[in-house]
Amino acid sequence: MIVYLDASALIKRYVAETGSAAVGKLIDQAEALGTSVISRAEVSAAFAKAVRLKFVTRDAAASAMKQFAADWPHFIRLQLTENLVARAASLAWEQGLRGYDAVHLATALVWHETVGQAVYVATFDRQLWQGAQATGLIAWPKA
Repeated sequence: MIVYLDASALIKRYVAETGSAAVGKLIDQAEALGTSVISRAEVSAAFAKAVRLKFVTRDAAASAMKQFAADWPHFIRLQLTENLVARAASLAWEQGLRGYDAVHLATALVWHETVGQAVYVATFDRQLWQGAQATGLIAWPKA
């Protein structure tokens, strides 16, 4: 199974919250794990926000960041290109997505087209989940 993880799914690998166990199982079952390079900044920002909102301690977030940084080289890191961003712009308009969600969707679609196999899009963002389903990708988790 080929799995594309957006930041909302990735975060659950490092911070225990609702959905973390399911993400862990999905990752264990995956033959390939990929994400957009923008996820690196998004996940870091999410850790910082969790500290600001006092959901986690600074030490816990630093530990999660360290583990994420150690795992980063093991993900298939899908690169941004001008064409991909143009596709994301179209998807943002067509699907009513926020900017980074449109980039995630465009990236997953390009990966799907490149490998010619089904791609599961792991996301806990409802709009991105719906966009993945609407474009023929497999939205995860199931509704």
